[in-house]
Amino acid sequence: MPTSATAQAPSPEQPGGKPSQSAVDRYFKISERGSSVAREIRGGFATFFAMAYIIVLNPIILGSAKDMYGHHLDNGQLVTATALTAAFTTLLMGVIGNVPIALAAGLGVNTVVALQLAPRMSWPDAMGMVVLAGFVVMLLVATGLRERVMNAVPYGLRKAIAIGIGLFIMLIGLVDSGFVTRIPDIAQTTVPLQLGTGGHLTGWPVLVFVLGVLLTLALIVRKVPGAILISIVAMTVLAVIINLVAKVPSWGLTTPKWPGNPVATPDFGLIGKVSLFGGFGKVGVLTGVLFVFTVLLSCFFDAMGTIMGVSDEAKLTDAQGQMPGINKVLLIDGLAVAAGGASSSSATTCFVESTAGVGEGARTGLANVVTGALFGVSLFLTPVATMVPSQAATPALLAVGFLILAGSIREIDWADFTIAIPAFVTMVMMPFTYSITNGIGMGFITFVVLRLAAGRGREVPVAMYVVAAVFGFYYLMPALGLT
Repeated sequence: MPTSATAQAPSPEQPGGKPSQSAVDRYFKISERGSSVAREIRGGFATFFAMAYIIVLNPIILGSAKDMYGHHLDNGQLVTATALTAAFTTLLMGVIGNVPIALAAGLGVNTVVALQLAPRMSWPDAMGMVVLAGFVVMLLVATGLRERVMNAVPYGLRKAIAIGIGLFIMLIGLVDSGFVTRIPDIAQTTVPLQLGTGGHLTGWPVLVFVLGVLLTLALIVRKVPGAILISIVAMTVLAVIINLVAKVPSWGLTTPKWPGNPVATPDFGLIGKVSLFGGFGKVGVLTGVLFVFTVLLSCFFDAMGTIMGVSDEAKLTDAQGQMPGINKVLLIDGLAVAAGGASSSSATTCFVESTAGVGEGARTGLANVVTGALFGVSLFLTPVATMVPSQAATPALLAVGFLILAGSIREIDWADFTIAIPAFVTMVMMPFTYSITNGIGMGFITFVVLRLAAGRGREVPVAMYVVAAVFGFYYLMPALGLT
C-alpha cells in the first residue's frame, strides 16, 4: 500500500528556513535581488518593445548613406546585422554581466559612421574603425583606464556631448523625413534649409511624419510603455493604406507595401565585411585616429551614463553609488562596440530604453535573455521590418533627441562660463556643422582656452590638453598643406 510520506514531506529548505531556489534563480540571483521569474520575463518584453525601433531606424540611417565609391549597404542585410548583433550582445550582457541592460546599434554613433566615415572611405574601412574603437574600449577596461579617462572630461562637457548628439539626430530625423529639405545651391541663398518643399509642407509622406511625431510625443507624455514602437507600427499601417489608395509616387528609400511573404531567411551578407586598417590609407593616420577617437568617445560616455543610470534605477548600486562587477559590464560593452563593426551594423551600445524593463520589475540578466531571444526571432521578419518608410520611423529620432536633452540639460553648470560656453559650443556645432567630431573638438578646445584665460589652467587634466592639441592640429592641417 503506497504511503503519503512523499506528499507530506516538507519542501527542501536552505539554511535559515528559506525555500530552495532553482538553478536559474541562483545563477541570476533573482530572489536575492527581490525579483521573480515572471517579473524578469515581463521586463524583457517591455525592453524589447521599447527599443525594437532600432531594427528599422539603423538600416534607414546607414542605408541612406554612400561610401566614397557610391556604394549603399543593402537594407535587408542591415536589418539582419542589426537584429543579430543586438541579440548576441544583449544575451551576453545578461548571461555574463547579469544586469537588465540591453544593447543594440547606437543612435548618434551610427550617424558618425554614415555621414563622416563612410564618405571618406569604403564601408568595410568605416566598420573596421568601429572595431578598432571597440578594441580600445576593451583595452581601457582591462587596464583600469576607462574610468580614469572618463574623469578627465568635465562632467558638464560630457552632458553637452550627449545633448549635441540628441540635437544632431533630431536634425537627421527632420531631413530624412522630408519635413526639412536642403535649398539647392542654384538658389544662391544664405539660408541652407527650408520647411518641406519650397517652404511648404506638401504630400502624404510628410503628413505621416507629422502625425507620427504627435502620436509618439503624446504616448510618451502618457507614459505608455513601448510608445516609440507603437507609433512606428501605427504610422506604417497608415502609410500602407495611403500608398494603396493614393498611389504616392515616392516615399524615398522604402515604400510602405505589405510583402507577399512576411517571413524570410536572414541575409548574413554583411557579417565580417571589415577592413581594420584600410581607412587609414584613405584619410591618413591622424584623421583616422581622430575618427576612431570620435567613435570611441560617442560610445564611451553614452554607455557609462546608461549603465550607471539603469543600474541605479534597478537598485543594483551600493551605498557609495558603485555597481559591483561593473568592469565585467564595461568589458562586454566594449566587445559589443567591436561586434557591431564586425557585423556592419555600426557600434553597439547600451540602451537607456532598458529602463522600461526595470520599470516592469527586471533586476537581473534573465530579462536580457528574454530581450535577446526576441531580437533573435526578429531575424526572420526582415520583409516586415524593411517595409517601414522613413516617415514612420524618423519621429523616433525627434523623441529620443528630446529625451536625451531633457535628461542632461539641467546637469550643466550654466553659472560657470568656463563650462557653460564650451558646452554650448559642443551642442550647437554638432547639428550646425552636421558633424559630431566638430562639436567635440571645438568644445574641447574652447574649454581649455577659457580655463587658461580664467587663470584656472591647473584645473584642466593633462589628457584634455593633449586631446585639444590634437584637434587643433587637425583643424590646421588644410592651412598647413597636410591634407
